[in-house]
Amino acid sequence: MSQSLRNRWAAWCLLGLFTVPLTGCMHNGFVPRTTHRQSQYRAQQLWGQNKSMSQSAAQLQQQNDQLRGNLDIANKRIDNLNAERAQMAERFKNTGRSNPLSGDATARFKDLSTRFPGISFDENTGVAKLDSDLLFDSGSDSVAKKGEGLLREIAGILNRGDTKQLRVQIVGHTDDRPIAKAATKTRHPTNWHLSTNRANSVLLELKKSGIDQRRMRSSGAGEFEPIASNKDTNARAKNRRVEIYVLAPDASDVAGAWEQDHSQN
Repeated sequence: MSQSLRNRWAAWCLLGLFTVPLTGCMHNGFVPRTTHRQSQYRAQQLWGQNKSMSQSAAQLQQQNDQLRGNLDIANKRIDNLNAERAQMAERFKNTGRSNPLSGDATARFKDLSTRFPGISFDENTGVAKLDSDLLFDSGSDSVAKKGEGLLREIAGILNRGDTKQLRVQIVGHTDDRPIAKAATKTRHPTNWHLSTNRANSVLLELKKSGIDQRRMRSSGAGEFEPIASNKDTNARAKNRRVEIYVLAPDASDVAGAWEQDHSQN
């Protein structure tokens, strides 16, 4: 072997001595420092993302639970509204609230409502609402002179033609103010008394004007069926009223009791 070839072979051996350890380090699980830092940074990123996703999942679950609760409340309210609607529909059906009046009688009631500002008339139901202030002085259940003529006209409508076959129900209402005056309280201890007594007075006035008393019934609702807020004077006045319902002869809410009364007379 020549000297040049021996020198070249020695250089290759030295190079192998340095290369083998480096290669061995890579295979023994060691990685460059830069790669290690990148791995640590990526691991931290993944941990942060996982933590954020866990928090988001908890928030979504909380929102879902809240929405579910709100939905349950909304469904209960809908059920309550449907129940109330069904009750109102049944009440409407049983009370014969569709207008049983003839076209002529309806037109006459509408004419009254235009001539007397204190009257409202619903031509769909045949219900006339009369402001108590139009019929009575404050705290009184005696029909005032200004109300007597009005009730005579109403009696004339209800005693005309086929309308004589219809029944009449009179309901008194008050506002929410309790009876305060001592003199008034002696006769009307509560709003129940005042509303019922006023309904009775209207019934007796209609009887005086010729309506058969067997056709009529009266009741009072006190302050418990307001049609307006009681927060101001004008609105409160609307709640002081007497309602006159004209019912078909077979109205199921009162027909049974009335037929029994008739059979006893």
